[in-house]
Amino acid sequence: MVKQKKIKPTQSELDILRVLWDKGFATVREVHEVLSLHKDSGYTTTLKLMQIMFEKGLVKRDDSSKTHIYKANISKESTQSQFLNKMIDTLFSGSSSQLVMQALGNSKHSKSELEEIQQLLNQLKKQ
Repeated sequence: MVKQKKIKPTQSELDILRVLWDKGFATVREVHEVLSLHKDSGYTTTLKLMQIMFEKGLVKRDDSSKTHIYKANISKESTQSQFLNKMIDTLFSGSSSQLVMQALGNSKHSKSELEEIQQLLNQLKKQ
């Protein structure tokens, strides 16, 4: 994977990337089959989006055979980080603690999730 450029994927592109991150690589048809389970879109729409994503550098394409195989060219983690940083800046005035307090206050967490969060906080305190 290449270092993430400042290209912010659209929601539809994120849907496609999610499929590719889960599968590793896939044809347009395979991506379309997964997407069609959750939303109504045509095969040609998926094809066109994936072609645009290739042009933008969001995906790689192996065209050595008749059926093109696509793979994400940006990592899930860098994309999450990009969106998270933008959200912290715009919605929480740059305050990570406000984001965490909002997230923890608005949903239920399992004991194991809270223990994992506590371990992370302990590690951050040591740094």
